[in-house]
Formats: sequence, C-alpha cells, structure tokens
Amino acid sequence: MRLVAKTKQSEIANVYIAELKPDKYIEFAESVYPDIPRNKKWVITISTLDGCPVSCKFCDAGVYYKGKLTKDDMLSQILYLIDLYYPNRTVPVEKFKIQFARMGEPTFNKAVIDVLTDLPSLIDAHGLTPSISTIAPNGCEDFLVQLADVKQNIYKSNFQLQFSIHSTNEIQRDDIIPVKKWDFKKIVNYSEKFFQKGDKKITLNFALDKSYKLEPDVLIQYFDPDIFLIKLTPINPTFSAELNKLSSVINGANSNRELINKIEDAGFEVILSIGEQEENRIGSNCGQHILNFLKSGENLQHSYTYDIINYGT
Repeated sequence: MRLVAKTKQSEIANVYIAELKPDKYIEFAESVYPDIPRNKKWVITISTLDGCPVSCKFCDAGVYYKGKLTKDDMLSQILYLIDLYYPNRTVPVEKFKIQFARMGEPTFNKAVIDVLTDLPSLIDAHGLTPSISTIAPNGCEDFLVQLADVKQNIYKSNFQLQFSIHSTNEIQRDDIIPVKKWDFKKIVNYSEKFFQKGDKKITLNFALDKSYKLEPDVLIQYFDPDIFLIKLTPINPTFSAELNKLSSVINGANSNRELINKIEDAGFEVILSIGEQEENRIGSNCGQHILNFLKSGENLQHSYTYDIINYGT
C-alpha cells in the first residue's frame, strides 16, 4: 500500500487515499472527538471493497465497483494508522473502534472475517470494539453466521453490529438501497440469535431525507427495544446526495425533537449521531468523495470542501 494523498492535518479527522496497485485506490479515515483525547476515544474507518456495487442514493462509494479487498489490503489500512501513533502496536485507547464502513458493503467480502479473526494477534488493544454496518443483502447468510461465531468466540460484548435501514417503508427502502436484501423479519430472526445478555444493542441506522419514513409503530411491530436501538444521522454532503436532491432531516442537536420523542415513547433508545462541521468539510464521515473529486476534477456547491496533501507518484 502506498499513500498518495490525505486531507491536511486536522485535530478532528483525517482521510487518507492509498494506491494498492495501479488504478486501484482506497480510502480510509480516522477521527477523534472534541475535548476527548485520543487515548480515551479513537475511531478508524476502513474500506472493504474497491468501490461498491450497491449504489445507495446518498453514498458516493457506489459510483463504480472493481472488486473485493484482500485481508492484507484491509489490515494495511488499520496498521498504517496504528503505526503512525503507536509504532509498538500497543494501543492504550479506552474506546478504540474500527468501523468496516468507509467504502463497500462488508458482507460481500468474507476476508473481513479473516481480519477480525487475526487482528487481536497483531495488536494489543484492550479497548478494541469492531463495528460492522450492513444493509443485509441477500446472500449474506454465511458471512453473518461466521460473524456471530467470531463475535462470540473472540470479542464477546466488545462488538457493534449495525443494520442500515433508512426507512420503515419497505418500498421506499428498496428505492434507497437498490439491491435485494433481508426484510425486517429476517433481520430480527438473526439478531435474536446474535444478541447475548451484556452485548451492545444492535443498531438500526437511519440517514433520513425529508421524504423518508420512520414510523415508530412499524419499529415496535418488528424490533424489540431490549435488543435494538435507533441511530439517526444526517445525510452527509456527498455528490450522490446532492445529485439526488436529498435534504437531511437531521441538521443539528435539536433536529426533529418531535420524531425523537415519538421513538423514545415507543421504548427505544435513540442516538443522534451528528459529526462536527469540520468532519463535513474534510469528508471523513462518508465514502469516497475525495477520490471522486481527484478523478473527475468536479466539485458541487454544497459538497465537502477540503485541502489535500498530494504525495505525487
């Protein structure tokens, strides 16, 4: 892996572009939180695919798809950042999250299971919590069975599973995520087996456009609040979001309090996940905007803005 570009140094977040081989590029990112030192909380977000075949309406990673990354491709992203700060590979971070969510649907790549299996032998990180975020595409059954085994045998309760839902209306969900995927009943059946007492609750992700439905009565019909929590996030300012004319419901800490209250009244814990404005400027919180910018030379009025350090050839 050869680093070819990164955002200029930020105290909040950095995005890195690396070349794996000619014309094969990936992005990975790291972020910390304001007023929380790195040794308290640090998040790494890596790519699992070269692009993505799904093409969700607000995600730039689906512009193209060139295949799966190898185990070493994924480990190189993680170890590059660990070596940058902790060259002895002892990571003294209380909450050290590795998200398999930068570019690509992780269940399409079974090498993710190999990464999760090998990682504890490569680093000493007592605070490590891997996070897998999936749309639950049809055909992911074997992956998720293996994931449950790895979680139970290696990580126990230090693991986070997230299902990206985005609408409680199945027809609308198919429009947002245009591939065949598990319905809510199948997600619930799997989750009830995956979840063990003491685990982190399974997250249902909603990046809400103003037209997307999030109906608490539908949530409670399918999902048990003792197993699931609801995470609301803004639609990030990507090329795809702007081209599809999406308008985020969540824009700040007080966004749509009425909706949040209704979800909480149904018994669910709600996380309002809003990044810093600096993260939007940099583009650390959604896939592949920087790479598209470098390839196309285009820019959009309301998309990410950032300064790039280019390392050349």
